[in-house]
Amino acid sequence: MKGSLVAMSLAAGLLFSTVFGPAGAHAAKNPKDTRRATVQVSEFEHLPDGTTIRLYTLTNAKGSVAKIITYGATLTELWIPDAAGRKRDIVLGFDTLEGYLGNQPYFGAIVGRYGNRIAKGRFTLDGKQYSLATNNGPNALHGGIKGFDKVVWQGQAVEGAHGAGVKLTYHSADGEEGYPGNLDLSVTYTLTDDDELKLDYTATTDKATVLNVTNHSYFNLAGAGEGTILDEILYLNADKYTPTDPTLIPTGEIAPVAGTPFDFLKPTAIGARLGADALKAVGGYDINYVLNGQSGTLRLAARVKDPKSGREMEVWTTQPGVQLYIAIGLNGSIIGKHGAAYPKYGAFCLETQHYPDSPNRPNFPSTVLRPGQVYSEETIYKFFAK
Repeated sequence: MKGSLVAMSLAAGLLFSTVFGPAGAHAAKNPKDTRRATVQVSEFEHLPDGTTIRLYTLTNAKGSVAKIITYGATLTELWIPDAAGRKRDIVLGFDTLEGYLGNQPYFGAIVGRYGNRIAKGRFTLDGKQYSLATNNGPNALHGGIKGFDKVVWQGQAVEGAHGAGVKLTYHSADGEEGYPGNLDLSVTYTLTDDDELKLDYTATTDKATVLNVTNHSYFNLAGAGEGTILDEILYLNADKYTPTDPTLIPTGEIAPVAGTPFDFLKPTAIGARLGADALKAVGGYDINYVLNGQSGTLRLAARVKDPKSGREMEVWTTQPGVQLYIAIGLNGSIIGKHGAAYPKYGAFCLETQHYPDSPNRPNFPSTVLRPGQVYSEETIYKFFAK
């Protein structure tokens, strides 16, 4: 559709579809169907101030579905087939906007400006010290009190030859949450016909700043709300990790995983070593891995398999690190989609990223973005079943 027609449809509050090919909005339910992917745009709900939150439903030629809302650029649903072809939603989240507005652990959201932690909410850049809100004990976490997960993004359907997408943009003003520089950021979600969910990030700034953006989806390959992920098998392409202090700030050391419970170079059940002394203080995994290979090049970061459903997921990224988090903070009190209570260890996160507290660690890869530079990162979640 032309932009003017789209605008009129949205203004009228009507459901509309941008259809890539002649198939229509409900195409490709049969894996053998050759019809093409679609993007459907609708109203999700409204913020208390009346702001409309849009829902983008991406459907590929196989009938797999990803749903993204403009609040927090949040992935709310991801329907992927198992080995028998049965589709299940495999990400945690809520049925309504109210859940996302509440005190919840970043389900599916884009987080930033700085994903993960900055020690004591302080960093120095070009000789000037910046102070941030401390919202995780003594530290700043995931961009602060009102990070990218709590703002409204602008969305635009994206046509692709082999998939369906949405480009979400946000302008972060100079000084927002304490960070310097006017930042213009875009995140493009693309669901390909090969059951890949691609996330492409770009950003520019008019003043030197620090930037570390990631997606905080919680995955359960058996299905969202289907028990724990402790039996799912994990491989991580990482020989090293960044040990932390008791507040989960890296000590600055880059240590080998060999001989520790952090070693997933050999595929291992996520819960196999939960009793290890090194994990007791935290209660499981919430740790950054130093990925093998060259940062800036797309390479395999992780592979996870659910033995029951046969679903497998690979994570590919250009980022230097990935945070493994296994939903330690859940305890059954959060009621998610379809009335499911989300238990401890009810999901895993693989947050592709730069290392935590990099602005205060000169030996870590730099997260500084300067005027004239373009921040560009890509992460791909690939799904298959056997």
